[in-house]
Amino acid sequence: MAAAAAAPLLPAELEALVRALQATELRDIGGQGWVLQHEYVEKLNMHAILSASMGQEQLLTELLVTNAKIPVLIEELISVEIWKHKIFPVLCQLEDFKPRSTFPIYMVLRHEASIINLLETVFFHKEVCLSAEDSILDLIDYCHRKLTVLADQSTPVELHPEDLAGLSSMQELQKQAEMMEFEISLKALSVLRFITDQVESLPLSALTRMLNTYNLPCLLVQLVEHCPWSCWEAGKLKKFENGTWHVVPPEDQVKMTKLDGQVWLALLNLLLSPECQRKYHFDGFNKSQLLKLPAFLTDVLIDQLPNLMEMQRFLSHLAVTEPAPPKKDLILEQVPVIWNHIIMKNRGKWQAIAKHQVKCVFSPTEEELKLRADRWTQTYSLDMMEALAPDKPCCRVCGAEAAKRCSRCRNEWYCTRVCQVQHWQKHKAACNLMAGALKSVDGQ
Repeated sequence: MAAAAAAPLLPAELEALVRALQATELRDIGGQGWVLQHEYVEKLNMHAILSASMGQEQLLTELLVTNAKIPVLIEELISVEIWKHKIFPVLCQLEDFKPRSTFPIYMVLRHEASIINLLETVFFHKEVCLSAEDSILDLIDYCHRKLTVLADQSTPVELHPEDLAGLSSMQELQKQAEMMEFEISLKALSVLRFITDQVESLPLSALTRMLNTYNLPCLLVQLVEHCPWSCWEAGKLKKFENGTWHVVPPEDQVKMTKLDGQVWLALLNLLLSPECQRKYHFDGFNKSQLLKLPAFLTDVLIDQLPNLMEMQRFLSHLAVTEPAPPKKDLILEQVPVIWNHIIMKNRGKWQAIAKHQVKCVFSPTEEELKLRADRWTQTYSLDMMEALAPDKPCCRVCGAEAAKRCSRCRNEWYCTRVCQVQHWQKHKAACNLMAGALKSVDGQ
C-alpha cells in the first residue's frame, strides 16, 4: 500500500476543523452536534498520525496551541470518560433498551480512544504540553486513573472470539469496551511520559500532584514489575503492540518495547530531575519500592536505553544513603476542576440522562442509521486508512501478514478464512454499516 494514496488535510481545512473543536455537555454526547465533534477529532487524529510519519506535524501543533484547543480536548476526553463510567452502565441495565444497532454507542466509546490517541501524537511537542495550562492537572489525574487500573490488572485483557459466543449485542459491546479501556490506558502511559519530559517547565502544582499526591514513581515501579502488556500463554511470550497481541520469537524476547521505554523514560524524568528530587519524599516505603528497580536494569536493557546507566548510579547511591526530607514550600496549590465540575453538575441525573439518550440518541431510525453510516464512510477514508497502515497489512486476529480483505466493508484484513470467521462476531456491526454506506456511495 503506497502512502502516496493519501495526503494530510489542506491547511485551510485543518484550520477549520481545529477552530470548530468544542467540548460537549454530558447530556448531548452521542447527539447530532457531538457526532460532528467526533468526526472532527477522527479527521484530526488521522491527519496527526500521517503528518507525524512525514515529519510535517508543525502546522497542526501550531493551530492547536494558538486556538487554545488542548484544554478543550482534555475536557472532552474527561466528559466521555465520565459518560462511560456513569451513563453506559445504566444504559446496559435498562430493560426497554434494545437498540437496532449498537454501533452509535460503540462510536462514543471509541471517542475517548481517538482523543487520547490524538493527544499522544501531539504531546511530544513541548509547546503543546505547556498550552494545556491549568487543565494539565486534569490530564495528570486522568492518566493516574488509567495507570492505576492498568497496574492493578491481574492478567492482561485479551478478547478471544470464544469470549463473544452467545452474548447479546450489548454484552458484546461491554466486552469490547473492556478491551478498549486497556488500549486507552496504554495511550495514557505515553501521554504521561511526554508530560514528565517537561517537569522543569510545569507548574509547581503539577509536579506536586505527580510526586506526592499520586506518587507516580511508585506506580511506575508497579508497571515495571507486572508489565501488563506482556504475558505468557501456552509457553509462548506474547506482547501487546500496535493494537494487537503478538507472539514474540525467542531471539526478540529481551528487546524493549515502546511501552517498556515509556515507563523507564518517565521514571528517569521523575527521579533524576533536580527539582523532582527536591520535592519527592524518599521515605522508607518509597525507597523500598524504588530499590526493586535494579533487578530489572540488566546490561541488555541498558544497552538499548543507555540513559538508564544514570538511573542505575542513582539507585546505587539511594541504597546507601538517607536523602534529606523534601523541602516544604508555602504555595497555594491549584487543583483540577473538570472532573468535579462535570460530576457535580450532573450528580443524581445519571438515570435521567441515560433515558433521554435512549429516546433521542441511541434509538435511531433506519434512515438515520444510513445517514450516520454515510458520514462514517466519509470520515474514515479508505485511502487515508491505508496510508496509515503498515506496508504489509496484518491479520486483525493473529497479527500475521494478511492477504485477504473483508469483501463487504473492505476495512479489515485476515491471513486465513479461519481468522475471518473467528472475528466476525466482533466485526459484523461495523461491517454491516460500512458495507451499506459503501454501496450507497458507489451507487451515486
